[in-house]
Amino acid sequence: MAGKVTVVGAGFYGSTTALRLAEYNVFDTVVLTDIVEGKSEGIALDINQSRSIEGFESKVVGATTTPEGAGYEATANSDVVVITAGLPRKPGMSRMDLIGVNAGIVRGVAENIAKHSPNAVIIVVSNPLDEMTALAQLATGFPHHRVMGQAGMLDTARFTNFVAEKLGVAVGSVKTLTLGSHGDTMVPVPSRCTVDGVPLSQKLSAEEIDELVTRTRNGGAEIVALLKTGSAYYAPSAAAARMAKAVIEDAGNVMPVCAWVDGEYGISGVYLGVEAQVGRSGIVKVVETDLSATELAELKVAAEAVRTKQADVQSL
Repeated sequence: MAGKVTVVGAGFYGSTTALRLAEYNVFDTVVLTDIVEGKSEGIALDINQSRSIEGFESKVVGATTTPEGAGYEATANSDVVVITAGLPRKPGMSRMDLIGVNAGIVRGVAENIAKHSPNAVIIVVSNPLDEMTALAQLATGFPHHRVMGQAGMLDTARFTNFVAEKLGVAVGSVKTLTLGSHGDTMVPVPSRCTVDGVPLSQKLSAEEIDELVTRTRNGGAEIVALLKTGSAYYAPSAAAARMAKAVIEDAGNVMPVCAWVDGEYGISGVYLGVEAQVGRSGIVKVVETDLSATELAELKVAAEAVRTKQADVQSL
């Protein structure tokens, strides 16, 4: 075990991410912070009491923080920071409806993290995801490769699950990929989707694939509508925790994430969902995959939609 990871925000998403990271047993210390006094300390105590049962040694530390920066000393010299802070969606809300209030929260968190952990790799999960990732990079002043967002891992996992359920096959036999934005301009990549190595197009009709793509695009909203209070956190936390693990282990895993794109696919100067190699320095490199002409066109549309919104966050 080595290193320290901080999860900012001890709601369902943050606390579940902290639990997963502790159970991985790859970090010495998992710090969980929240602005609600005592909440993260209580969760940390609870998780630590499960260590002997689950057989992990990672120590969880809870810290109450303030928007002004008090309490952030507990996070000092973190290797990885996962930012989950912000409001979740309510039924009928789009991710973009959160931009104003969450921008202020994420900017404050990012500035405090930069002060205490100047060498950290940051993983943003707050919504609207692509815009908050761009804002976190601006607020920290970190190089682009050390700030990424969690979206493609989750969207791809949702797509994979829907395909496996539709075909009644093991989830491990299905490979899918989604790129683009975490939202309306999500770009599932059917040309890269297979079941036991057989192209998905040979297993399902174009109409059936389109239905699954639409359900994937609305995957979060479907859960929000069912829960009525809050949003998804089991699958999202699994995705964020896997990204943090890939960073600290410097494994060089290639995974779909929200990364800074600068020339790849003929797209420059924007945070976008792409496949990237993730390691100790954050994004080692963006990995360009072969896309059909239609998929590439959709990715460029997504880039421009996100670029417009990311320009807006600079003033938030």
